[in-house]
Amino acid sequence: MRARAHVGPGRREARAWSGERGAAGIRCVAYNNQSNRLAVSRTDGTVEIYNLSANYFQEKFFPGHESRATEALCWTEGQRLFSAGLNGEIVEYDLQALNVKYAMDAFGGPIWSMTASPSGSQLLVGCEDGSVKLFQITPDKIQFERNFDRQKSRILSLSWHPSGTHIAAGSIDYISVFDVKSGSAIHKMIVDRQYMGVSKRKCIVWGVAFLSDGTVISVDSAGKVQFWDSATGTLVKSHPIANADVLSIAVADQEDSFVVGTAEGTVFHFQLVSVTSNSSEKQWVRTKPFQHHTHDVRTVAHSPTALISGGTDTHLVIRPLMEKVEVKNYDAALRKITFPHRCLISCSKKRQLLLFQFAHHLELWRLGSTVATGKNGDILPLSKNADHLLHLKTKGPENIICSCISSCGSWIAYSTASRFFLYRLNYEHDNISLKRVSKMPAFLRSALQILFSEDSKKLFVASNQGSLHVIQLLEGSFKHLHAFQPQSGTVEAMCLLAVSPDGNWLAASGTSAGVHVYNVKQLKLHCTVPAYNFPVTALAIAPNTNNLVIAHSDQQVFEYSIPDKQYTEWSRAVQKQGFHHLWLQRDTPITHIGFHSKRPMHILLHDAYMFCIIDKSLPLPNDKTLLYNPLPPTSESDVVRRRTAHAFKISKIYKPLLFMELLDEGTLVAVERPLDDIIAQLPPPIKKKKFGT
Repeated sequence: MRARAHVGPGRREARAWSGERGAAGIRCVAYNNQSNRLAVSRTDGTVEIYNLSANYFQEKFFPGHESRATEALCWTEGQRLFSAGLNGEIVEYDLQALNVKYAMDAFGGPIWSMTASPSGSQLLVGCEDGSVKLFQITPDKIQFERNFDRQKSRILSLSWHPSGTHIAAGSIDYISVFDVKSGSAIHKMIVDRQYMGVSKRKCIVWGVAFLSDGTVISVDSAGKVQFWDSATGTLVKSHPIANADVLSIAVADQEDSFVVGTAEGTVFHFQLVSVTSNSSEKQWVRTKPFQHHTHDVRTVAHSPTALISGGTDTHLVIRPLMEKVEVKNYDAALRKITFPHRCLISCSKKRQLLLFQFAHHLELWRLGSTVATGKNGDILPLSKNADHLLHLKTKGPENIICSCISSCGSWIAYSTASRFFLYRLNYEHDNISLKRVSKMPAFLRSALQILFSEDSKKLFVASNQGSLHVIQLLEGSFKHLHAFQPQSGTVEAMCLLAVSPDGNWLAASGTSAGVHVYNVKQLKLHCTVPAYNFPVTALAIAPNTNNLVIAHSDQQVFEYSIPDKQYTEWSRAVQKQGFHHLWLQRDTPITHIGFHSKRPMHILLHDAYMFCIIDKSLPLPNDKTLLYNPLPPTSESDVVRRRTAHAFKISKIYKPLLFMELLDEGTLVAVERPLDDIIAQLPPPIKKKKFGT
């Protein structure tokens, strides 16, 4: 990561590097047509859920686990989510509490594939030992029903016939067709091992799709897409499309198109088109190739309006199908999601420290400094480099869920799925000592969000059971003061917290769109902000006024007066006029909101590709004015400068921007994560010969 601290005029730059800098690649995706949500699993075991109806916001996530190498992901009836992997277990996730509901061993060795029945009431897994196992989905769990005929090699891919009567299973060198009622294999279709005219030792069937008319589509390691007649077990047509493996396939619900992904980073779109303009006869035609990935496309999905792909390069790519998009606005634009929609960096303003959260460790850095001066835009040389103070590694296989450092820099807290850790830090010149606070209560584990008060005397912990805990911090210990319980009968995990600088108010947002405000002194619920249709992406409480600023995934920003329990005049004026259309068309959510203590009319916020200062004293821009408005020349008079200025001052020089915070009145720290650095740490992609080389 690259951390930049800005001191005006001019700026100083401090670079902080460490060994673990690669984001986790995408292993599989699963699209849910009923809820319009996309589940994504990464190579570190993390599972993310994106709400495609809420501007593709990553509204939920489940932390990874070293032993949970996910190979398959699927949705079933009742919006239930399952995964399976090489540890041989089937896992169900609790979408309310945001944790693992249970894990069950399938007793077939590593699981390579999994799919739900068309009705969503049964689950099918393919195992290393060649077994295909059928499970019945009960209201509380899953129950083993029976094994199908065992095959000679591992089952790498599975697909149900839409009627639910047959399944196709891809293995090494062959595809099996099973009768679900009897569990018997009725056909075995041998796959051609020929690869670019040379016979390979093995041909791996990476994906299969069973269509209503009985056609089985397969993709394999020989770079082919093949069509089979399941009734006769014969090959109908073969499409060689790549010089490397074709790794994944997904078919549209209407069965009029499908998408495949290759190890060369290419995504191909096939469509069912009429042979001639007047003919009712149709055939599959490869219509569009897309090259939005640099490495293997491990998984694809097909929504009603878009092709979705993910792979080794960590990018989740959503390419809308233009013929399916009714309104040609920003919904028709290509989207590439790389970074999580939550903040993984926290800041100690008083000591100018940054705490970076990784999967299995935390890093603490002290920012560099400079004594040089310059004009705006200058990069100033550092008189003191950034210092790497601490590398705190977790014990056990679980990934870190959340972490935080106190404003004074004396406390660090983090949580995994089963443990909560609190450390006291002591600084002596250039030395730092760390002491762990022992006997943390069990109800703090699986915390989804941690936040220290501004004076570092209190710690607020949001558990995955919906409760908010208030902890008083003593010299080397703690005291549990109170627990705010969830308001409704259902457990709603709180994912975002904000505390007022004076420590009197605590705001919390859950997985839905609601925001609750608590009185910390009186330890009771103060008010609930009126519900909004889109989830909250960031929130913060302004100093002095105690106004709560809330950003939503549809790019709306609200300001709510906590003392008055109503929206402010500025917020009402914004909603009356509306934001600029270019502001609303941004496709990355606001992940952080801040304030300047000496400039109460300013709101500071950022997403991955822009930093913005909203000046509430200036008029809002309308759709006829430039949103990304450069500052008027200094030669212009104050009257002209004032007339051409509007409330939004936007900078796009930091890309991608993971974190930005005001340290003091004249210092702003920005943390970037260049995409080129991520790609440079990946294994080299398959070399493709280009014309003329």
